[in-house]
Amino acid sequence: MAKSSAAKAAPQESRESRDAFVLDLEKIRADARQHMDEGPVTSSYGADRETVLKLLNDSLATEIVCVLRYKRHYFMAKGIHSEAVAQEFLEHANEEQEHADTLAERIVQLGGEPNFAPDSLKSRSHSEYKEGRDLIDMIRENLIAERIAIDTYREIIRYLGDKDVTTRRLFEEILAVEEEHADDMADLLEGRDG
Repeated sequence: MAKSSAAKAAPQESRESRDAFVLDLEKIRADARQHMDEGPVTSSYGADRETVLKLLNDSLATEIVCVLRYKRHYFMAKGIHSEAVAQEFLEHANEEQEHADTLAERIVQLGGEPNFAPDSLKSRSHSEYKEGRDLIDMIRENLIAERIAIDTYREIIRYLGDKDVTTRRLFEEILAVEEEHADDMADLLEGRDG
């Protein structure tokens, strides 16, 4: 019986030694000094930086297109309930601009360049720029665009996983706001907000 107890203890000790937290602080310090020019991107960065930069720039284009669409809808809103709806459009435009700024900052942190080129915004954006014929159509177009952003950002979050936690969290924060926007637009369509 003593042998079986010892046999059981050995695998446990082996697993504990594998799970032990160990830092090679000297190596980390040396790498930090040697690669200072790479800013926050260290050797432990697990994602393909070029892919992440493309995802960020395409998302930046998406947010800019959303700002432009919401701004147009804000100025073009007409009808009996247009004042409250226009204010919702303006609030969303401002939040989409904050998202664009946050994405641009992250692009720079990762050593990239934010692409604000107007000639390629439409082709890089996940969502479309649709003007809408009337107030209801504008609300529908914004709801469709928010749903597109929700699905594409969820896919980006899934792709990033643990490979780039900071960028993943950034997209999670933006996703939460996009879900609120979609809920707001759905509520407006149902007439619950006035």
